[in-house]
Amino acid sequence: MSEPSFEVLVPNLPESVSDATVAAWHKQAGDVVKKNENLLDLETDKVVLEVPAPADGVLGEIRGKVGQRVKSGEVLALIQPAAGVTAPIPATAGPSCATATTSPAVRKLLAEHNLDAAKVSGTGKEGRVTKEDVLGYLEKETAELTEAPPLEDNFPAEPVSTAAHPGNNNRTEQRVPMTRLRARIAERLMEAQRSTATLTTFNEVDLRRIMDLRAQYNTRFEKEHGIKLGIMSFFVKAAVEALKRFPSANASIQGDDIVYHNYYDIGIAVSTDRGLVVPILRDADRMIFATIEKNISDYAKKAREGRLTMDDLKGGTFTITNGGIFGSLLSTPILNPPQSTILGMHAIKERPIAENGAVVIRPMMYLALSYDHRLVDGREAVQFLFTIKELLEDPARLLLHL
Repeated sequence: MSEPSFEVLVPNLPESVSDATVAAWHKQAGDVVKKNENLLDLETDKVVLEVPAPADGVLGEIRGKVGQRVKSGEVLALIQPAAGVTAPIPATAGPSCATATTSPAVRKLLAEHNLDAAKVSGTGKEGRVTKEDVLGYLEKETAELTEAPPLEDNFPAEPVSTAAHPGNNNRTEQRVPMTRLRARIAERLMEAQRSTATLTTFNEVDLRRIMDLRAQYNTRFEKEHGIKLGIMSFFVKAAVEALKRFPSANASIQGDDIVYHNYYDIGIAVSTDRGLVVPILRDADRMIFATIEKNISDYAKKAREGRLTMDDLKGGTFTITNGGIFGSLLSTPILNPPQSTILGMHAIKERPIAENGAVVIRPMMYLALSYDHRLVDGREAVQFLFTIKELLEDPARLLLHL
């Protein structure tokens, strides 16, 4: 009597997530697998979930194909006990298991372009395939395509396609399906535009004293806490103090009610290859500067590696986004519903300003506060942003709670 197979199931998804998409397989049918070894990635509209093997054995039938939408509890594959297998089973789905040693971002890129990692020459450590390797392979493939005879004036039916315009082989187009995260971002941006009465107020802040503090204490700070002293912790602390003084900026509308939050969960927008995500600093008012810096650094690393969890992204009462790291001088941030406010940081530029009747050069940053006018009045929004400006220009007040 043969031993029973083990089922690889879709894990329980959070209530807010109805289904997931099979993003990439890291094993092929017939491969030996170990218990808790990651078999495949599932993409939701917020995070990428890893599905581990429930037992040791050999991967048998693969039922969840790449690109297929699945729900909690669905069977993705079967694992046969190793002793009961006499020969490899033909592969039925998924890319080569060579993807198993690549990062989640690379695996996602391979899946989006329907590529087998074995076809891409790896230049990373121990021959691992990097993002640059995949992009270089795609560029080479596109160049080869443009040297071929012109295609007919239509697009192939495949979900990922590259086509050349007839009569001009130097002009190509590539069509790829929108990722779940990108689709969710688009949905939420449209929701914010439709469901809120958004206005934006602007101010500028002189960061000289913060820069002086960092120059004076950064070495000691890093030695003591193992993390550099950045400017984001100052902005988080200033935002928390301002939110305490203006409760409507930390509130949300639910139906006909206004919900005032007596806690301060600050979302920090992080840009990734897959799109913008906003992990949450929970109870930021209870954090010291070093804790804030460490958490932000950890979130950024997890976001780049595709390891953020649903709990990392759930909730939030206020958001800070920093377009300045990309060189933005001024922008209008879009609200993150149901939050009523969002702070936009921008590039720090040395500019001449008037100080005590003299022109001096200072490190200046433009600030933008977008707010839902249904809940936050213009006067409150202006005072809220001015409070942040005052606290940043005199950071000692953040420590003394003045």
